[in-house]
Amino acid sequence: MSASPPPAGDAKVLDRADFESLFAALGEEGYEVIGPTVRDGAILYEELGGVDDLPAGWTDEQDGGSYRLRRRDDEALFGHNVGPNSWKGQLHPPEQLLWRAQRSGDGDFEVEAGAAAEQPPRRAFLGVRSCDLHAISHLDDALLGFEHPDTAYAARRANVFVIAVNCGQAGGACFCVSMETGPRASAGFDLALTEVLDGDRHWFLVEGGSEAGERLAAALPLREARPEEVEAALGVSERTAGQMGRELDTTGIKELLYRNAEHPRWDEVSERCLTCGNCTMVCPTCFCTTDEDVTDLAGETAERRQRWDSCFTLDFTYVHGGSVRHSPKSRYRQWMTHKLASWIDQFGTSGCVGCGRCIAWCPVAIDITEEAAAIRATDGAGAPAEGGEAEA
Repeated sequence: MSASPPPAGDAKVLDRADFESLFAALGEEGYEVIGPTVRDGAILYEELGGVDDLPAGWTDEQDGGSYRLRRRDDEALFGHNVGPNSWKGQLHPPEQLLWRAQRSGDGDFEVEAGAAAEQPPRRAFLGVRSCDLHAISHLDDALLGFEHPDTAYAARRANVFVIAVNCGQAGGACFCVSMETGPRASAGFDLALTEVLDGDRHWFLVEGGSEAGERLAAALPLREARPEEVEAALGVSERTAGQMGRELDTTGIKELLYRNAEHPRWDEVSERCLTCGNCTMVCPTCFCTTDEDVTDLAGETAERRQRWDSCFTLDFTYVHGGSVRHSPKSRYRQWMTHKLASWIDQFGTSGCVGCGRCIAWCPVAIDITEEAAAIRATDGAGAPAEGGEAEA
């Protein structure tokens, strides 16, 4: 997804020395800032206290089944790729209380509402990449776009201020260009930053994406961008677009997967797949959950909690008598076919944003782009299917 160059008069420049002013302005507006920071050998999205918490001078090297941090030769604040957690965890938490019932003295139960009744804090997401902007849009479609929206998600989503950062480098597992989701953000943000390191200069091109973004920008020590600065920032995105570590041919991919439901490649990949669910946990668009009821031993308290679930678990499709998808083959096929094909039927777009997390964090380095290419290379090797999933 490429954005047209912004007019020089609409873009501003924020010097690196003034970056702390962004945190100050967000604090004045009552926002908690969530952004990238180094913890436990990875770059994660967590609450930040200021610019010193950002991963200055750090980057990551990613490939199939591999993720490592290393030092850069500069002090870029956002010179890294996406990490193992995504913004999904902030908007659609891994676990949340739905309700709790407590037995009162007279034997009745008092019911406490859970996450749906809470007023979430105002949060600013700092450092959202274009692929993840698309992922948030997909979550909006899935959790807000139907007759009964997820009210807890809706409340969190409404309280978010989004500051995008255009990617300055691509990772070894990235393929956002193939999915038309990056590397340059074009929508879905309040402010967008492009980090530029040019000799001794370190600065950010700042673009507004909403009225709220423009108001916050007015509180920052910005100056008008010169035409050559706009060109330099656009050059960052163009270079990144040429660095993709992976490619995925999406031409007719829905029909390709539907007509190859019995392709032998599914058997081959299932011999490697551990059905661990890592790909669904790190995927920024997977949204499946399960509910768990818990009662204390005294019978005084009962509660229902919602937890992330995965189509790779046996229990996910358990009905009386057993699981519908009992084989690793059927479960991997379900995940990949849903992500690249049936998601299009549901929401009108692919469920994959090309972030590459599922490739980097798969313990056995299964590569969704490689699997799709292998099926395409021998299209028709499997039994034809009209659509959906064949029996396991």
